Formats: sequence, structure tokens, C-alpha cells
Amino acid sequence: MTTKSQTCIDIDDWRPEDDHFWESRGKKIAYKNLWISVPSLLCGFAIWGMWGIITVQMLNLGFPFSQAELFTLTAIAGLSGATMRIPASFLIRLAGGRNTIFLTTAMLLAPAIGTGIVLQHKDWPLWSFQLMALWSGVGGGNFASSMSNISTFFPKRLQGTALGLNAGLGNFGVTTMQILIPLVMTLSLFGDLGGASLDLIKDSGWILGKISAGTSTWIQNAGFVWLLALIPLSALCFFGMNNLNAVSPSIGGTFAAFLKIIWLYTLSFLPAGLGLYLYLPAPTGLGLLNMWVAMPLIIVSALMVMKVTAFGTMKENIEKQFAIFRNKHTWSLTVLYMVTFGSFIGFSMALPLSITVIFGISHMPDAAGVMQHSLKNPNAVSALTYAWMGPFVGAMVRPVGGWISDKVGGSIVTQVISAVMVLASGAVGFVMMKAYASATPEQYFSSFMWLFVLLFAASGIGNGSTFRTIGVIFDRQQAGPVLGWTSAVAAYGAFIAPVVIGAQIKAGTPEIAMYGFAVFYALCLLLNWWFYLRANSEIKNP
Repeated sequence: MTTKSQTCIDIDDWRPEDDHFWESRGKKIAYKNLWISVPSLLCGFAIWGMWGIITVQMLNLGFPFSQAELFTLTAIAGLSGATMRIPASFLIRLAGGRNTIFLTTAMLLAPAIGTGIVLQHKDWPLWSFQLMALWSGVGGGNFASSMSNISTFFPKRLQGTALGLNAGLGNFGVTTMQILIPLVMTLSLFGDLGGASLDLIKDSGWILGKISAGTSTWIQNAGFVWLLALIPLSALCFFGMNNLNAVSPSIGGTFAAFLKIIWLYTLSFLPAGLGLYLYLPAPTGLGLLNMWVAMPLIIVSALMVMKVTAFGTMKENIEKQFAIFRNKHTWSLTVLYMVTFGSFIGFSMALPLSITVIFGISHMPDAAGVMQHSLKNPNAVSALTYAWMGPFVGAMVRPVGGWISDKVGGSIVTQVISAVMVLASGAVGFVMMKAYASATPEQYFSSFMWLFVLLFAASGIGNGSTFRTIGVIFDRQQAGPVLGWTSAVAAYGAFIAPVVIGAQIKAGTPEIAMYGFAVFYALCLLLNWWFYLRANSEIKNP
């Protein structure tokens, strides 16, 4: 069905830069798609990020895995979600906005159900949990297609605000998940259909305080609870959203669009799975590659698989969109978005387990003077009580970052928040060092948490400013794929942060991870100045 009617699925006539068109017709359609997109994206973030909370409770319930093995679950989910964003970056043009958002939202049902099943079996092997973490990456991929889609509906003057609202409110999926999951774990939410409970071995907590050891816990509800939202949301996407034919030509019908999405998403699992097999240690993988080799190998492989296996009009459209890689600003903004969103999602994934490990243990020297990190801290804080605060603030201020950037320019906002993140990251590293060498680490927790909140706030504002810059620099045809691509690469922060922080905690030097991030932020501050703020820059923004 192809028509100009605003009530139908496919729309031919779309001119958001025309003020009369926008006010008389375009605004209503654009905001309708935005407000349906937001809760779908929120659920995607929740499914993608839920392993950061699940692993904390697995530790509290006595699942037979080490701290290092539990960190791999959050890292796998992070890497998978980032890799899924690579094909998702191109889906809107290939399959249409409504078709893509509906199907990728419905796809979240699979990891939600699968995770609920495996969590009922403490004795199942590690690889079964790692497989579910890999599958949860579907939720991470949704961000690229969602942002690419919303960017096509709004005029340039509203790009920062619209993208900030979609991403910022969508980012609340992390906070929603971190608050909701600890609560629903304490309830027999689905009765006998939801499975049996386990008893907490260690104290836990949620937003309102402590949950005592011995409490009945339905950890499987961490997955099952999302069915309550995903089923009606999928229907709302199918019947309420639109395809813009000017942006997504030659879709070939709804069924053909679905096949393209399934084909590209399925292919993206191959390089992610192979890369993880080469990276992860035995018994799950071969342990042949370190993170810094495995990650670019997966990215390049995912792009090559897409290019080689595409066919028909899909091949032609992918080749056209690959033109973004010949533009140097694609690469500079990709790096800058790693500072902002990469930090936001990476710290969201790593923070809960980091709190548990650093502040839940009393760090004492043994008789030989060697520091031990194995005694339970009787004054430990619960990660599930506090971990939501940072992502909440980061998501809350993201629309503010877009709005400010619409007023003063995206790059100057990015410059300011980069400087803040250099200082805050260094300060967090110092506090982590003091806590990890203390028999009473809880005395440092307040400073640690407020500094992390500052990091999240700066990254949230920077998320909005960087995307606003992309909307200004690139034309409407290329802005969508660039938004998707930059978000895909930045999402590898969800893999990098848990791996780097986990490795440095294991080595006894957690501060090194944060000092390394501070150096990276400083280099990106110089990059942003060189490309967009210095007197002779090619593009001045402002």
C-alpha cells in the first residue's frame, strides 16, 4: 500500500524542512512515531543491560561461577548488542521504519523467555548462560535502527531535541531494569507457571533498601517480566508506526522487509559468536585473542558478511550506505560517541558487579602481608540499591544535552563534558584504589558513587550533543546510517568496560582502568577541538 494519507502505513510525501508541511501534517506523524519508538527502545535497553543486575543476584544466590566468569556474561551481552547494531544501522533504508521497529521489538521476546528458563537451573553449564547473554544483544541492536528511524522524521532544527528524547527516554530502560528486576525477583509473579524460587545465600537489596539472606527469590523473573510489556508494544508498533518511502525505497512489501531484517540479524551473530569463541577462555572458548584484537575483527567481519551476502536491491542499498565510510567525519564522530554513549552503557554494565566486588569485601593482608580480597564485608552496601542512580541521571539529562546543543552548538557541549569526564574518571580511579586497599571500603563508597553519577551526567549530556552534531553535518540520506554506525561502535563500550574493569579488579589495581579511560577522554577532547572548534577547522560547530 502506497499512499500520501497520513493515516496509512506507507508515506510518499515527506518534507519536514517545509514549515507549512511540518505544521499542517508532518509534526503529528513524527511525534506519533517518536512516542511509540520510546517504550520499544526502553525495553531493548532493559533486555540488553539486564545481565549487569542478573550477575549480582547470581552471586548472591550461590551460582557456581567465579567473579571473572560472571563478568564475561555482561561483556558478552555488551559485545553482542554492539555487533547487532552494525546491520541495524542499515535496516531503516532496507526495510522501512515501521517494519524494522515492529520486528526487532518482537524479537526481544526470545531472549526474555530464554533467560527466564536458564536462570531456573543453577546446575546448567556456563555456556548456556553465555548463550542467553549473547542473544540479549538483540536489545542493544535496536538502538541503531530506532535512532536512524527517528532522525528521518524531524527537521534539522529539531534533530538534537528529537534524538535526545528518543535516546534519553529509551536509555531509561537501563534504570527501569535496575529498579524493576530486584523487585520482581522477590515476587511469585507468574505463580506455578513462573517456576520455583531459590533462597538468597547473601544479603541483597533494591531501591528501598536491604533484602535479607534467606528471602525467596525468583531470579527467572528478570527475563519473564518483560513479556508483560513486549507483547502489547509489538502490536502498537505494527499498527501505529509508519514507513517513509522517500527514505526507504524499494522495500518490496512487509514480508520481504521482514526477511531482510532476519537475514542480516542472523548473519551478524556469526562474527560475534566466532569472535567470542576465539576470545573467551576455556572451557567456553579457545582464548586465542585478546579483546583489542577480537573486537575490530568482529566489526570488520560483520561488515564484510553484510556486503558479501547481500543480494538484489538490498545489495545496491548497502553499497550506497557504505559511502559513509569514505567521509572522515564518520570516523571522528564515531570516536567522540565512544566517549559519551560508550561510557554510559559500559559503566551501566560494569557498575553493579564492581560495587559488589570492591565494596562488598573487606580487603585485609594475610600473615605474610599479602592483600586478600575474600572476606565478606559486614558493612557492605548493596549494588542493587544504588547502581540505578548513575544511569538514571545519564538518561534524564540526555534530552537536555540535545536541547542545549540546538541552542549553542553540539561540539562546544561535547568539549565541556569531555573535560569533566577526564577529571571525574581520574578521581574515581583514586577512590577505587583507596577502597580496594581498605578493610573498611564502605567509607569510600559515597565519594565513589557521586563521582560516578557525575560521569553518567556528563556522558548523558554528551550523548545528545554528539548526535546533534551528526544531524547537522550529514544530509538526511546519510545521517541515519551514520547515527546507526556511530552508535554501533560506541556500544562496544558495553564490552570494553566490564572486561577492562573486571581484569584490573582481578589484578588488584582497579584504578588503572579508570586512569586509562581518563587518558582516552583527554585525547578525544583534542580530537573534537581539531575537527570542529579550532579557528581553521573544515566544519565549525559552532
